[in-house]
Amino acid sequence: MTYPAEIEKLAEAQGGASVASDAYVAIESVPWPEPLSDAAYHGLAGEFVRLVEPHSEADPVALMMQFLVGFGSLIGRKSYFRAEADRHYTNIYSVMVGATSKGRKGTSWGQCRTVLGTADEEWATSRIVSGLSSGEGLIWQVRDPILSLEKVRKGGRVVDTEEVLSDPGVEDKRLLVIEAEFASTLRMLGRDGNILSAVLRQGWDGGNLRTLTKNSPAVATGAHISVIGHITKDELCRYLDRTEAGNGFANRFLWVCVKRSKLLPEGGNLHTVDFASFTQELKEAVTTASYFEEVRRGRKARERWIEVYGDLSEGSPGLFGAVTSRAEAQVMRVACLYSLLDRTNIIRSEHLDAALELWRFARDSARFIFGDALGDPVADEILRSLRAAPDGMTRTEIRDIFGRHRSNAIRVALSSLVELGRASFKTEKTDGRSAERWFATKATKATEAGEDGASVAPLAGEKVGVQEDRPGPDGAPAATDQDDDTLGGFFDEAGLV
Repeated sequence: MTYPAEIEKLAEAQGGASVASDAYVAIESVPWPEPLSDAAYHGLAGEFVRLVEPHSEADPVALMMQFLVGFGSLIGRKSYFRAEADRHYTNIYSVMVGATSKGRKGTSWGQCRTVLGTADEEWATSRIVSGLSSGEGLIWQVRDPILSLEKVRKGGRVVDTEEVLSDPGVEDKRLLVIEAEFASTLRMLGRDGNILSAVLRQGWDGGNLRTLTKNSPAVATGAHISVIGHITKDELCRYLDRTEAGNGFANRFLWVCVKRSKLLPEGGNLHTVDFASFTQELKEAVTTASYFEEVRRGRKARERWIEVYGDLSEGSPGLFGAVTSRAEAQVMRVACLYSLLDRTNIIRSEHLDAALELWRFARDSARFIFGDALGDPVADEILRSLRAAPDGMTRTEIRDIFGRHRSNAIRVALSSLVELGRASFKTEKTDGRSAERWFATKATKATEAGEDGASVAPLAGEKVGVQEDRPGPDGAPAATDQDDDTLGGFFDEAGLV
């Protein structure tokens, strides 16, 4: 997608920055997301933030989000939530979006890696990589063993062929990709022949990665890919093109706004914090998660899910709607992480509320980043101009914005604005032919609140009963089929009970 040169000139004439090609520009400014409520700081994830936040300049949201992504990667491809025929595992894609380059995005990941590494040193040292540049390269990091056919010769003649192991593959299919310069990744997606976008979508969906190219024999089955990216808002709007926004790449990510939380010239006193109790609980959560497969909602969580499902599944127009259209799946993946951190395979209402609050912040972040941009540069520019013209604009004046070019694009854009309720027109009589005068319509309540979901305030005062679960194979805890919120298994000082 490319903005016409006339729009570039218009932006420069008005004293603004030149509008880069493949850029999205919000039509109206949107406030920074409201801070996370206490509901999101549930369990070990919340405890981690409370331990680290006073001693770090990192945004608490960045600490929370990256801790959850890291934990989901660490526990591997075992626990899942079933949505109809699909299994959603605990791998999450999320990008920390800073208003500026001083958002302390990298600092926030460093704190998470140190603590999570105490639970699995092998994961921390060998299963965290960076440098997303190609789909083939990503598959290679989690590839299956590669067999090749070799000729069997006898007496100088080829008498047969046999399969020979040419590469042992990768046994550990967990992979956490850290991209401190996610803008570089987005630029790679636009290169001809680059299949990274498609492979990342495969990794989020099911974990079976392959290409259709003849010269790339590597495939991966059961891969557990997680992604953490860091980028500024300006870079994201410049490099996320319309194709990736619309093909399902963008909505597989949780985009969260982050900024420096405080100034600590001497770096805080994190070395004085005693993590012993926390790391012990974390290790127990990781061990318990290895027993669980299917994760299910408890009774109260099911009631809460029915209450919010309509809002979550309601789509929104424009770029904002495109990047937030997997709300239901994203919420349930995060809810699974909260439950597994509590050493249970039953999602209780507090786990769902924590996930809903984190999604609320991600949704509000997307609205802050993209505003009400539609993703169509012609429609966005027309709407921006209409909002600056309280007396409206004629068709001729609208065409003048583009140097009287792009007539077909203008016709399509105006039709889209009417369909979405963003613009209207009235017919005016003139000495000659009747003229159309176009006006921007005021935002509706649904648009202002976000059509994909109302507020998700946590449920207060709920008590969770604890029941003894039936043991699973080899003494592992099993999910209860009692119609109530229960712990699916937990540790005490004596061990697993």
